Amino acid sequence: MSGDSGKLSFERDIRRMFTSVDVDHMVKVAGLNLADRDSVFAHAEAIYATVSAGSMPPASSGEPRWTPQMCAAFQRWKEEGGLP
Repeated sequence: MSGDSGKLSFERDIRRMFTSVDVDHMVKVAGLNLADRDSVFAHAEAIYATVSAGSMPPASSGEPRWTPQMCAAFQRWKEEGGLP
């Protein structure tokens, strides 16, 4: 998941964890653009809390829940400063 620097980047590692359904839904209901690094980084704590608790995406969406590895990668990206 990481490139030459060893650090995770939004474009290479994180963006792909959000499906088009996730992006479309969150823009409509919360005004949160999950396709935009700045928006995701600004809301990283809340995003991490919901995906790591398994409450997002909701089961009714048909979208897969994040794996523990995905949650850990997102947390690491956030802790590393949220590189673009």
